[in-house]
Amino acid sequence: MASSAFSCSCSAVPSPLCSMAGSSPASSRKRRSGLAAGCCRAAPRGADLLASDGAGAVNRRRRRCDLFDLHGKIVPFAESWDWQQSIVTRRKGLVGTDEDHSDTLVALQHPPVYTLGTDSTEDYLHFNVKDAPFEVHRIDRGGEVTYHGPGQLVMYPILNLRYHQMDLHWYLRSLEEVIIRALQSAFSIKASRIEGLTGVWVGDRKVAAIGIHVSRWIAYHGLALNVTTDLTPFQLIVPCGIKDRGVGSVKEILQMASDGKEIDETALLDKAYRSLVKEFSEVFQISLDHSPVWKLKENNNFS
Repeated sequence: MASSAFSCSCSAVPSPLCSMAGSSPASSRKRRSGLAAGCCRAAPRGADLLASDGAGAVNRRRRRCDLFDLHGKIVPFAESWDWQQSIVTRRKGLVGTDEDHSDTLVALQHPPVYTLGTDSTEDYLHFNVKDAPFEVHRIDRGGEVTYHGPGQLVMYPILNLRYHQMDLHWYLRSLEEVIIRALQSAFSIKASRIEGLTGVWVGDRKVAAIGIHVSRWIAYHGLALNVTTDLTPFQLIVPCGIKDRGVGSVKEILQMASDGKEIDETALLDKAYRSLVKEFSEVFQISLDHSPVWKLKENNNFS
């Protein structure tokens, strides 16, 4: 089967393309710009795309997933990007063998940083990129510009979709489902999808962004949930290119509901992390294996 690489960003997604298992190189290049739904626009309706058992008929047994828990750590974006690339390279090398025994999930926070997707425009930046207030990185995920910073939980799943479902719509909707369930179970916050947009919303405020890239059916990048995040840096961009809606955080929502009651931010982050990981395990029907961080930092010894 020919390899395919594509990302999900902000263009319309013709649904027949998102179930393709592979295509010729020429065809893949031609279609790539149409395979976009990442962190912002033109995602299809969601809930009906989730398999009833959370993983579909492909997987009868729970697949192992190595969990690297750095959710209480602030990790430079470039460092985590190196980790992802190393893992993805190794996973792609195992495609077609019987040695790809597990997926990977990395949870962490970043210092203040703006990231742009492959085809992101700088028109959504309210500053000169050469004189940016924080680091700016252009990477191969889909979607327009977004902000990462302390208090935002970032989860990078690196999944071989051959062992789940080879369907980008299903994968995006599943990531949304993880967040929606986690917010409900941990905080009784009713979050939802908005038709035509990707991500998770509470009212008209976006609390979680999603952007992915898939190569040879290895999916990476992932989701970012604003938990205790300082939302001020979002004012310097048009988040995900969406001009008519704002951003929100779990802390902000809970404080509004409790007339400004003080919140223990560390406890809030810990609770959000535990809920996200639990729901991730259930939605994707995987068995989490807590792995030591030194394995991740050495960029080897993955099995």
